[in-house]
Amino acid sequence: MEPNCLICGLENSEESHVVFRDELWAGEIVPGYDVPGWFFLRTRRHAERITGLTEEEQETFGRRARDLVDAVTRATGAEATYMLMFGEAFPHFHVLVTARTADVPADRRSGEILKLRAEQSDPERARALVPAVREAYAAIAAGALVASAAEVG
Repeated sequence: MEPNCLICGLENSEESHVVFRDELWAGEIVPGYDVPGWFFLRTRRHAERITGLTEEEQETFGRRARDLVDAVTRATGAEATYMLMFGEAFPHFHVLVTARTADVPADRRSGEILKLRAEQSDPERARALVPAVREAYAAIAAGALVASAAEVG
């Protein structure tokens, strides 16, 4: 863990913020980005940029991203779910997964969704979604494992 890395500090997040954690990845709500339906997918170890990922992280990123996006979409009923990656403000590899529900106005869609960070921050409602996203993620991830085993066998 990098001592001055804010994202590394998420290892100490409250359980009520966590959708999942495995050996390499975590999915969770993040203070300051606690809009209902917004989650970070981040490496558990300090890694900068996508080019800083290990082979194993590279091999598993796509599945974790797909499963978290699917879980967020199912749990929120989102019409679209975005996955955004910047890495400048917080130099630790992570992506922001944002649900875009029907009630999001047209002028807050696509890249403009980031304006909702200030406009719709609601830590309590964001935490209230975690159990549904966690349950959906677990079901999706279990199904993916079963599908993978069936493909091999």
